Amino acid sequence: MKTAKYIFVTGGVTSSLGKGIIAASLAKLLQARGLKVTIQKFDPYINVDPGTLNPYEHGECFVTEDGAETDLDLGHYERFLNIHTSQANNVTTGRIYQTVINQEREGAYLGKTVQVVPHITDEIKRRMLLLGNTGEYDIVITEIGGTVGDIESLPFVEAVRQLQWQMEEEDCLVVHLTLIPYLKAAKELKTKPTQHSVKLMSENGVHPDIIVCRTERSLNMELRKKIALFCNVKTEAVIEAMDANSIYEVPLKMLHEGLDIIVLKKLHINGYSAPELSKWKGFLDKLKYPSGKINIGLIGKYIELQDAYKSILESFVHAGAINECKVNIVNVHSETITEDNVQEKLGGLDGLLVAPGFGMRGIEGKIVSVKFARENNLPFFGICLGMQMAAIEFARNVLDLKDANSTEMKADTTNPVIDLMEGQKKVTAKGGTMRLGAYPCEIKEDTLAYKIYGQSTISERHRHRWEFNNAYLEQFENAGMIASGKNPGTGLVEIIELKDHPFFIGVQYHPELKSTVENPQPIFVNFIKAAKEFSDRKTAVKNAVLQSELI
Repeated sequence: MKTAKYIFVTGGVTSSLGKGIIAASLAKLLQARGLKVTIQKFDPYINVDPGTLNPYEHGECFVTEDGAETDLDLGHYERFLNIHTSQANNVTTGRIYQTVINQEREGAYLGKTVQVVPHITDEIKRRMLLLGNTGEYDIVITEIGGTVGDIESLPFVEAVRQLQWQMEEEDCLVVHLTLIPYLKAAKELKTKPTQHSVKLMSENGVHPDIIVCRTERSLNMELRKKIALFCNVKTEAVIEAMDANSIYEVPLKMLHEGLDIIVLKKLHINGYSAPELSKWKGFLDKLKYPSGKINIGLIGKYIELQDAYKSILESFVHAGAINECKVNIVNVHSETITEDNVQEKLGGLDGLLVAPGFGMRGIEGKIVSVKFARENNLPFFGICLGMQMAAIEFARNVLDLKDANSTEMKADTTNPVIDLMEGQKKVTAKGGTMRLGAYPCEIKEDTLAYKIYGQSTISERHRHRWEFNNAYLEQFENAGMIASGKNPGTGLVEIIELKDHPFFIGVQYHPELKSTVENPQPIFVNFIKAAKEFSDRKTAVKNAVLQSELI
């Protein structure tokens, strides 16, 4: 069984520098050279997982194939590497402590005093090495969340120190991402914050091998030498990470800087091939040089924080590139939409996506938005709660069930077209108890869904408690809204669509979670295509009107 080598990515000076993007970019370059690579994220917060966190707190919760609720950085890993991650790829302080405390209760420590060192750090190390011990990977990249110096991340830094000491020098490498701020008043870049960050790491016993510098301005050789001298690394190990127009440009910027070559050299890896990045470059060309532009409305209630819909936004980037079209996202807060202003807010759009979410806030605005899309033949795409809002709108305004609702919003509604799943009715705990992970779906032939996927059996990821109430299915289908996709085992409605509409589809699952650069999600691709056609028709009508006025 092959032995994996380990790369640890830490961050200093400030948060939000993009450790996940740097880790994913490095992994992409190593993968492009023929190496088997995976990435894992260790988060310092005490929540067991991000599943119970408000999106305003931590952005979206990314769900893996095996049903793990994880950090949104795992989405970047999957989108860059075109691989699936799992529960093993995301570990939190809460999960570490939970494991150690459970073992203590079971008597696993034979009466010893349980301490941060060695018991907590041993559990961290065990999980850091877990994926590498499977024999499936040449390199395991571990991103350490938070910023060096934070109290909560100290046990993780200590675990890295121990591994750096225990492993052979060529089997372990530390990449430190830091900030080189530009002072406009002085008109110069300052290296002092980076020096202090590395000094703080060194005080904790961890010595970075490579320093990646986020910067607004280019680093000259004099600055690189200064950083190298004070931070005890080689000059070629000081990597410039300039701000990029798109996160998908970062791998090529890191290739230009030689980050992957330095890593391979330090890990004593030989015989690697030239990087195969033709698909990636082709994608970037389409992304940079679109032939058209469309406006897509994103109707949600967390729009103030874009990370809350990260996977949806990235799926639009992938689908836009395939269609050679720039997708301009128009964020519309669902709480602000009413019957009186819906035309004003949504009238200029080429497509409408009603986003997932939980709770009562902003629900009526979403329903009004669905009605507008249905009545105006505007391409519509509803995800999870968005699909449920489409069902409620149809029940109220087409089936004339005026009090139709979800029992999530109104427990005593007389027409619960959306109801709590049978298996959820006795569940009281919140964390990790929803319908999570990948489930199969059978698609009817001669439907929009079948045309989109081109096959009758698919698998998509879920994260929900409520479902379409099949007691109303016959009424819906008789009136023109069909269930084109169902779970083969339970009969759970997975996909609904309108017969007499150019593009109207709602899905109970989260298709955005499986969209990657190399394999854009097919519903997003077809939705953008439909929006593009809608835009072209609008333009043709405008031109015809102008032509007639000239005559």
